[in-house]
Amino acid sequence: MINKLTDLSKKSLSDKVFHAIREMIETGIMPPGSKISEPNLAKKLDVSRVPIRDAILKLQSCGLVERQMNVGAKVITLSAAKLIDIYHIRERLEGLAAKFTAEKISDKDINYLLLLLENQKKPLKEKQEYYQEGGDLDIHYLIVKSCNNEQLIQLFNDSLYYLIRVYRFQFGMRGRRVNSAYQEHKAIVNAIANRDGEMAEMLMRQHIRASRKDIEEQLIKGVSSEPRKII
Repeated sequence: MINKLTDLSKKSLSDKVFHAIREMIETGIMPPGSKISEPNLAKKLDVSRVPIRDAILKLQSCGLVERQMNVGAKVITLSAAKLIDIYHIRERLEGLAAKFTAEKISDKDINYLLLLLENQKKPLKEKQEYYQEGGDLDIHYLIVKSCNNEQLIQLFNDSLYYLIRVYRFQFGMRGRRVNSAYQEHKAIVNAIANRDGEMAEMLMRQHIRASRKDIEEQLIKGVSSEPRKII
């Protein structure tokens, strides 16, 4: 749990506050539908209410916070229908990003992707969980970031990425998708390393489609949507 902003990387105060609150939403510390208290957050993060207000506005633009009349700011309430819609968009958007990345990525960035996969292997074996940190420790984020298409990157980062992170906590997967998700990531990265854009796009779309179908099955079976750290 985040208590003080001094634990975060060296960023502006506004960025630190945004990062801290966003992480609390992503991980379920601030659950869906919960009211956001500016005084409580200011005390928790040891800052004034000004950067808290700025962060809430930014979170609202990212789709993680909504304002209701006579209620104030609240964490968004997630829905299964919206989740499925996002996965359909992800399949096409990230598939295209994988194709572009395979065609334009640098050797240095390929080596970083391969190293990241290797580092994720050990905790996967130990815990049977495949959880990725955000940003530059997230395979999906890195592939989009490396696609060299500013419009695609902006669409993903500003409109989808933070929502995806929240949903990956709430509707994450255990068991059967743990090892397969890792192997799918590995195949995608290998296709990118081989500069095979068509293969990278196909594998990325298959990977996201498989995750969507698994989540749909969970929803049909009525699996609990308690926030979990998976994928």
